[in-house]
Amino acid sequence: MAFTRRRPSAVIVAAALLSVLELCSLLAGPASAQGKTGQVTVFWGRHKDEGSLREACDSGLYSMVIMSFLDVYGSGSYDLDLSGHSLAGMGDAIKRCQFLGVPVSISIGGFGAGYSLPTNQSALALFDHLWNTYFGGSLNNTRRPFGDAWLDGVDMFLEHASPAEHYSTLSLQLAKHNIRAGDGKLLHLTATPHCRFPDDRVKEALDTGIFERIHVRFYDDPGCAGGFSAAEWGRWTAAYPFTKIYVGVPASPQAAASGYTDPVTLRRAVLPVAQKATNYGGVMLWDRYFDKRSNYSGSIKNWV
Repeated sequence: MAFTRRRPSAVIVAAALLSVLELCSLLAGPASAQGKTGQVTVFWGRHKDEGSLREACDSGLYSMVIMSFLDVYGSGSYDLDLSGHSLAGMGDAIKRCQFLGVPVSISIGGFGAGYSLPTNQSALALFDHLWNTYFGGSLNNTRRPFGDAWLDGVDMFLEHASPAEHYSTLSLQLAKHNIRAGDGKLLHLTATPHCRFPDDRVKEALDTGIFERIHVRFYDDPGCAGGFSAAEWGRWTAAYPFTKIYVGVPASPQAAASGYTDPVTLRRAVLPVAQKATNYGGVMLWDRYFDKRSNYSGSIKNWV
């Protein structure tokens, strides 16, 4: 498959996607975006003892699973770190998740320091790698660790990035695929920023207006040391009115250094506030390993 490396116009791409989002919003009506959504996203891939991807999807607890992380890129090398999980049979597990209606995304970034996008060219090269390795591309010399399985989206989890990096270029290239998808699958574009608004590491990309979901991490951030912040939530939901905003929480006290919110508090105090936003999306959990031990998702699912 040949690719055109001409960068798409940010105005054209953003306007096209916003038009689609606005139309969906009008068709659904304002009330449909409030209250419960039943959407629980979970990160998977950071602990070998968390169980398999297939098991996570078969649990019936999650509406999306995000594999983490592709944590080396930007200098010609790429590495997917799934904490020792075997790749054998992973393609079949992805297809199983999709059959169950659980999309599977790949998250780029993470906690290491082996990634950056210092130039437009490095962003376009990362797009090519993602597209041909995990999505619909088919370059003959590209190794596909999941075989012909085609992932559903890309998440940006940027712990080590600067405002000058070119994540907006990557975002627009991914969005260009969505606009021209034709018979292909749409690609979910999401981000998982820190709670203090704005998160400059990903702000330029988010300001394109083309992200489908934002999972705001109300933990491990001095700005939200006590957990959920209604003020910060209000800033996120107001800044990106056509993007679904998720409440990001750790699944146990051990899952984060600060910001843990217990399930009862989430149900009684956090969700009633969050669900007032017309673009409330659901809850994001970090991560499957801790959730499997605490059953956090099971404790909140009927309230999300």
